[in-house]
Amino acid sequence: MKQAQRLKAVRYDIRGPVLRRATELEDAGHKIIKLNIGNPAPWGLATPTPIVADMVHNLNAAQGYSDARGIYSARVAVAQKYQLQGVTEVQPEDVMLGNGVSELIVMSLQALLDNGDEVLVPAPDYPLWTGAVTLCGGRAVHYRCDESNGWQPDLEHLASRITANTRAMVIINPNNPTGAVYSREVLEGMLNLARRHGLLVFADEIYDKIIYDEAVHHTAAAIAPDVPMISMGGLSKTHRAAGFRSGWLAITGFGLQDTDYLEGLQLLANMRLCPNVPAQHAIQTALGGYQSIEPLVRPGGRLYDQREHAWRSLTAIPGVECFRPDGALYLFARLNPEIHKIRDDERLIIDLLESKHLLLSHGSGFNIDTSDHVRFVFLAPVDVLDEAIGRFSDFLSTYRQ
Repeated sequence: MKQAQRLKAVRYDIRGPVLRRATELEDAGHKIIKLNIGNPAPWGLATPTPIVADMVHNLNAAQGYSDARGIYSARVAVAQKYQLQGVTEVQPEDVMLGNGVSELIVMSLQALLDNGDEVLVPAPDYPLWTGAVTLCGGRAVHYRCDESNGWQPDLEHLASRITANTRAMVIINPNNPTGAVYSREVLEGMLNLARRHGLLVFADEIYDKIIYDEAVHHTAAAIAPDVPMISMGGLSKTHRAAGFRSGWLAITGFGLQDTDYLEGLQLLANMRLCPNVPAQHAIQTALGGYQSIEPLVRPGGRLYDQREHAWRSLTAIPGVECFRPDGALYLFARLNPEIHKIRDDERLIIDLLESKHLLLSHGSGFNIDTSDHVRFVFLAPVDVLDEAIGRFSDFLSTYRQ
């Protein structure tokens, strides 16, 4: 049986051939250090107990379908979250829950795109965005984020990528994979372009509470309440509940002329019947209680200390450079081409995996056009990070392509 033709152009490299090879090595009895995916649970970063308890408490009430948009109490909690962030017009009827943000990304694009429509996506990006645009018949047009400027989007380059076929703009802030937190000035520039060209904005803000030092996350919908926007978030990262698949979107800035799109989005929500109901019961407790990630991301907190330690250790390797991330869970490191002459970064990652049993992600898997970056997840404890970075350093000291 042949694969559907539309999948031929879809890439999701961070779970592609490299991960398959890692599975083969594990099946052969090798122990792999996996620093390729932002999954908190394997590293002892558990979902707060009150959130789990609330979900368990409501299991008997979660046996049937819910409203296609999600249960009312959870949608109220999400609406209140955005109201507190300055998006004052959001109401529960403007909120839709999903099986993680991943499902909502695909649904939101399916409701919008016809064949050949273009969507502006950052480079580097979280590759599900590019893959989903392609799967929905659209074309991902990548705008440059400037590494020399802390990976902030290049507004001039972004403007140059807009054509008559452009339908939407994706903003990933805080950014995966770079860890950049966008300045208000940059966000205002991006949103002004969307306003001027009548674009729908998809604001992927799943890491909105994972920020370090003096960085400030600005909620895009609060900056531009008049711009049609789908803001997305969830419990996977900020509440360490990745397996719950508990995400949401909030709809803002839409006028009466935009109801056709919203009807399409509701149709798709109805077709999936509803999001998984038990995990919806975790949302109200997570957003309304004291369970915060703040102690982990301030000085002395586990994530803060692991970021500091991993960044210092990684950049101590000759020829490895890295922007110190202001948010999220990743180091997006550059291998200086003058020292490490890499032609094929996926081959680099596979060779590293086979020789050192360390699994990272290659930069080109995040839709950049160079082969000189790797993404390094710093969720593991310091002793594991030290072991992993030591293996990486030993590997680079002799590796040639």
